[in-house]
Amino acid sequence: MGCGTGALSAAILERCAPRSVVGVDPSEGYLAHAREQVPDVRMEFRTGDAQALPVADGLFDAAVSGLVLNFVPDAERAVAEQRRAVRSRGTVAAYVWDYAGKIELMRYFWDAAAALDPAARELDEGVRFPIANPASLTALFQRAGLLAVDVRAIDVPTVFRDFDDYWTPFLGGQAPAPGYCMSLSEQRREALRDRIRTALPIRPDGTIHLIARAWAVKGHVP
Repeated sequence: MGCGTGALSAAILERCAPRSVVGVDPSEGYLAHAREQVPDVRMEFRTGDAQALPVADGLFDAAVSGLVLNFVPDAERAVAEQRRAVRSRGTVAAYVWDYAGKIELMRYFWDAAAALDPAARELDEGVRFPIANPASLTALFQRAGLLAVDVRAIDVPTVFRDFDDYWTPFLGGQAPAPGYCMSLSEQRREALRDRIRTALPIRPDGTIHLIARAWAVKGHVP
């Protein structure tokens, strides 16, 4: 569900030896890229909405989504659709970034931005995506009628060569954080940069070692 560029689909094909995999995404651009990147005969990509999956009831052993559930307008309906697609005793699973906690790349940025400009909190993914935590994900899956719901952390080290390696992506002007950064005057952007630099755990060799955490959740269909 929300297969995007096909990265998760490729990992499933490589590691899980499935008979077949169906990837669903509303973006024709993503699907075209995915078809090029994942030319496996077991793979099928379909145009569709996470809130109305174009698949039959109870057809699959598992339904999964990676880094997408928080972007779906109605997450409850999306999880219900995942459950509908999965047979009895099958698995429904998802993972989302821990925006409010240990996706530290973003937390250092938004915490500094909000300290200088309280209005910046409205753009902070940690505020905008309230389901991205263990309690909310557990409740979401339980309300869908899934059993034995389990949530665990996936921690990915993110190492930057130096401060410029960390800071440069925020100057691209895309996505909420870079867009906010580039909307500032040069003076305010420099103030933000200096505040972040002061807060970051920069090692004596100049490297910056952070963690990007995702919360993974799974449950079973009765």
